[in-house]
Amino acid sequence: MNKTGNILIVRTDRIGDVVLSLPLAKFIKQKYPSAKITYLLKNYTKDLAYRHPYIDDLLILEEENGSVKLWENIRKIKKHNFDVSLVVYPTFKISLILFLAGVKTRIGTGYRWYSFLFNKRYFEHRKYGEKHELEYNLNLLKLLGINGINPQKDVTFDIRIDEKSEQKVEELLQKNGFRSNIPTVIIHPGSGGSAIDLPVSKFSELNESLARELNLNLLITGSEREKEICEKVKGNTPSLNFAGRFNLKELIALINKTDILIANSTGPIHIAGALGKFVIGFYPLIPALSPKRWGPYTEKKVIFTPKIKCENCTRKKCEQLNCMNTIEVPEIVSAVKQILQRNG
Repeated sequence: MNKTGNILIVRTDRIGDVVLSLPLAKFIKQKYPSAKITYLLKNYTKDLAYRHPYIDDLLILEEENGSVKLWENIRKIKKHNFDVSLVVYPTFKISLILFLAGVKTRIGTGYRWYSFLFNKRYFEHRKYGEKHELEYNLNLLKLLGINGINPQKDVTFDIRIDEKSEQKVEELLQKNGFRSNIPTVIIHPGSGGSAIDLPVSKFSELNESLARELNLNLLITGSEREKEICEKVKGNTPSLNFAGRFNLKELIALINKTDILIANSTGPIHIAGALGKFVIGFYPLIPALSPKRWGPYTEKKVIFTPKIKCENCTRKKCEQLNCMNTIEVPEIVSAVKQILQRNG
């Protein structure tokens, strides 16, 4: 690759997926310091790349009612004369856009029916969950001549905190009786349907137990659509329900204030892991959704999986057996206590 190349990294899916692609920018810059790196993201994930030290520019995917606009995106990408596009998350439409926009080197999977649209292909199935998603992402860099990465040692996410958002979060917390002299735990019960979740009743029980047994700031977060779930989790406890109150920059600032974040396999658990916070996560045994593939990429984690012994687990079987309900709340409370003791 030309050392002064113009490179487009494409990750047009969800928050957690984008977080796990951010380290790519650093490794490309280290190998090719003069390269210009641009990320193509959806509008709602763009704040993850805010002031990222290794990302030079952002492009926002043009969409209408959730549908990707073809010609608007082709025109937008064509203007930038990219030498290379690295498609971390492939779809037919995105792949066609890059082809028709005339990107010279188009790196993408060799396993889709539309893989002919890529002229540099990688052959690795992700669905079996044999590696972590981040490690699959890093393997793409081999096609740019970047090798020898030690993921556990070399990976950084470089998510930045926006000062105005931090100030807004701080003001809202103070108005709601937040105490800065005690530990803070965030409970995030939703997942947007991307995984199989711990039942809401278990989150309610967990919140009630933590409120009763420990002196904490207990914060419950979620999207606007998850307000009702979060209110159920709050119940009659003094926990603060902030569902629908924060945009992504503000949520990042809030997570940066926490000691522990407790969540299903969803975006905020990856943000917390990337910010070096302790995380407690709940994951099914399905290989494509397992913690091996989708766990937060950090050592500071406690992961709970169903206690049922399941061979060749599928989403349907997991839901029918209500596997996630076998995770016990007292064990989660015990994990919280151990982390807080270790954290001083």
